[in-house]
Amino acid sequence: MTFPLDHLVFTPHDVDLSRSPLAGHIDEETYVLGAFNPGMTRLPNGNLLMMVRVAEALRTPIRDGHVRAIRWDDGRYHLDNWPLQLVDTADPRKFMMRGGGWKVMALTSLSWLLPVELDAAGRRVEAVHYDQAIAPRASYQNYGVEDARISRVDGRYLMTTCSVSPERHSTTLYTSDDARHWQLEGIVLDHQNKDMLIFEGRIGDKFWAQTRPLGDLYFAYPPDSEWRAGPSINLASSPDALHWKPSDHPGIRPHAATVATARMGGGAQPVPTDDGWLTLWHGVEPSGVVGIYRTYWTLLDRDEPWRTIATDHQPLLEPNPALTEPLKDLMYLDDVVFTTGLVDAGDHWIVASGEADLACRITHVPKTAIARS
Repeated sequence: MTFPLDHLVFTPHDVDLSRSPLAGHIDEETYVLGAFNPGMTRLPNGNLLMMVRVAEALRTPIRDGHVRAIRWDDGRYHLDNWPLQLVDTADPRKFMMRGGGWKVMALTSLSWLLPVELDAAGRRVEAVHYDQAIAPRASYQNYGVEDARISRVDGRYLMTTCSVSPERHSTTLYTSDDARHWQLEGIVLDHQNKDMLIFEGRIGDKFWAQTRPLGDLYFAYPPDSEWRAGPSINLASSPDALHWKPSDHPGIRPHAATVATARMGGGAQPVPTDDGWLTLWHGVEPSGVVGIYRTYWTLLDRDEPWRTIATDHQPLLEPNPALTEPLKDLMYLDDVVFTTGLVDAGDHWIVASGEADLACRITHVPKTAIARS
């Protein structure tokens, strides 16, 4: 499917690391591994705000037989050294510890969030607000702050992020009245619960959210089930957006009819439409090291968000190698589009995605492409 606008609006080349939160704190050269997975919302002035994940990595991660990781702790940045014989470095984004009774990893970069202001249509960058960047500030953010998703509910901005540390892999909440100045509210979902998306509006008197708890064990459905066991998109509700109760009803589950959603998770925040809540999510087809990531859509019932009204097994967005061709010297992954933001623009949706874990992609999707049949 072709779209009226489908381009990369912000790339690693657009990041000024001299203004990074890490600048002057590490006596090593760093570079931007990726500027991607932007949460997106509409600012009070009509422009768009992308909260871009900047993954900042060491230019020379391996030295003297060791691989090194950047870690924040108590206001300072540190370099940890791990002997190469103790780790697996097959995935460029992380390294896995060998041995032990469970999976343990460290990251080859540290992520922080950069506010990037676009024009109202998402065609160009208007300003980059380094003075409002969000960097680690709590012990549960040792390895960084990742993958913002922004919702506006009752005139207030709610931004979920993934905070990464040896303590836990948790979801944290930031709030703001203007999407400029953010207050860290702390952890709202605990260990390994990713891709939390708060619905842009209450259902009844409650906040609702999609969640995605992870694990290494899933119980099988019956052999003739329409569902496939594995990570699914669950639901939770809250009286205050801080304290969340999981829903008794299952949410969006991987379908047995397609391997393209063998793994799945939330994408853009659910937004209200005349037909129900529109949610964009990612499905992953097993392939290579990380799989093929695509974006799909589902319409959920306005009052019972666990009920699917309409969906499509065909992807809405697929990875687009033509977009990253000018950045081929920076590529370390392919076959990934990871949608993280959605804004209503009248006759079309403005969709923000991370492309190849590298850059920020903006796509104008006509509303006719997402319709209840």
